[in-house]
Amino acid sequence: MLTAFAATSHYSRHASSYPSVCVPLPMPTADPVLLARAAYALLPKVDDGLRYVRAGIMVTDLRPTGHQSPLAVFENPQEERGIGSLLEEVSRRYGRGSIGLGHAGTRGGPDWTMRREMLSPGTPPTGPSLRWSKRGD
Repeated sequence: MLTAFAATSHYSRHASSYPSVCVPLPMPTADPVLLARAAYALLPKVDDGLRYVRAGIMVTDLRPTGHQSPLAVFENPQEERGIGSLLEEVSRRYGRGSIGLGHAGTRGGPDWTMRREMLSPGTPPTGPSLRWSKRGD
């Protein structure tokens, strides 16, 4: 069973949303393609325009690999191709975020940076401009 969820902030003044979905998996699997497909079932329940602050995926009924062999009718051809081990090897060799599934696989850093000239005058000073004084001075 795969459970996917998302949530807006409890403290938001705007509308709140806490969508979740439970998807039974057709067979025990470690295949990232099947797990990602199951997680995508959450997307139709997510409201556009809301700012979600958390999301997650939980997988239950975990079993050791090879503990139960499925019937030939239910075997997953994706697992035979070794996609999961390939993704893991590329990530280990070239670093996390170098490969993945769909749009989530190859993301770079943010395409924005903070504009220092926009800091408010009330921002605490740092470095040489910081002056220390003893109490009573």
